[in-house]
Amino acid sequence: MNDLTTKSSLTAPQRQLVELLQQLNFGRIENLRVSGGEPAFEPAPRIVQKLKMGGENGPRPEVANEDFRLKQQTIEMLEAIAELGNGTVSAIEIKHGLPFSLEIEHQVVDGRNRNA
Repeated sequence: MNDLTTKSSLTAPQRQLVELLQQLNFGRIENLRVSGGEPAFEPAPRIVQKLKMGGENGPRPEVANEDFRLKQQTIEMLEAIAELGNGTVSAIEIKHGLPFSLEIEHQVVDGRNRNA
């Protein structure tokens, strides 16, 4: 895996996911497939935008930047996706363009958690 410290250090699918979070700003990404430790956008995940009355609902200003240092929350999300390998992230909750929490589906095979 690459070093995951800047936007430019990311693979194209990782960069696409980070930009999606920044564009959404507040909300959820649901049913994101993961293949080979990378976000997969076929089929497209479900996007749920949360609009805040009287608040900032547009994309984060950083979305237009070619490169910047990644926040720890983003690095942890990408590491969790890489560790999953192949599977589904049920939901990524997004606040201020950053991942706040992840729900990851695990399968139990022969009494053992396959992805743990």
